[in-house]
Amino acid sequence: MPASGRFYAEGDGFVPPSTNDFNLPPIFESIEWLTKPVLLVFLSVILVSVFFILSARKAAVVPSKLQFAGESVYAFVRNDLARDVIGHEFMRFVPYLFTLFTFVLTNNIFGIVPFLQFPAMSHVAFPYVLAIFTFCVFHYVGIRKKGLGKYLKEIAFMPGVPKPVYILLTPIEIATFFLVRPLTLSLRLFANMFAGHLLLLVFIMGGDYMLRDEHLIMKLFSPFSFTFGIALTFFEFMVQCLQAYIFTLLTALYIAGALADEH
Repeated sequence: MPASGRFYAEGDGFVPPSTNDFNLPPIFESIEWLTKPVLLVFLSVILVSVFFILSARKAAVVPSKLQFAGESVYAFVRNDLARDVIGHEFMRFVPYLFTLFTFVLTNNIFGIVPFLQFPAMSHVAFPYVLAIFTFCVFHYVGIRKKGLGKYLKEIAFMPGVPKPVYILLTPIEIATFFLVRPLTLSLRLFANMFAGHLLLLVFIMGGDYMLRDEHLIMKLFSPFSFTFGIALTFFEFMVQCLQAYIFTLLTALYIAGALADEH
């Protein structure tokens, strides 16, 4: 989070957080691209890799707590997000879905981790890149299975629809598969992380401002603001997990749709 001093202006009172508080400066002036969100993304890759390497390094029939935790996450993605959604061809997509879920989840949870306290996915560029990967994957598997011509024909001309309806339906389907899906997939994740972090800033920094205020009535209201901030932190944790799940689930659904005989 930004320093609390950012929310004070002499003579103007409390200055609420805004989109400007998400534009963080470079960590080193000489390296403009190395900002806190970029550093957090690199950190998430290291943490996820180390965790699952350690959990699988000494695998045993009777798992340790670390092994059990790693296997539980993997089993959840493998069974609930890949097998149940995609079907019998699910296994070759498990690595991608598993990587996607753990990567998004870790970067989301950074938003409530002390001293880090910034969800990397609140920078829209990261969800955009992930959505582009998903976009390429589900179109690639569809084209590879059916051929480019048949795949595009099924998208543009949905089977079983009266021909006059194609005048309206074909542009909608093309826009849905090539524009709406990647945009909604990325913007849903971004908007939830952005809004959640902004609310936390309002209540936590607002409580800090009221606690420092010279008026007694403001000091009395500050605990309520902190309480809401703490409650929102738990709620935000639930949203962070849910958004990682939804992003991965929709990816699996798009892959399943690309593999289906008919869209």
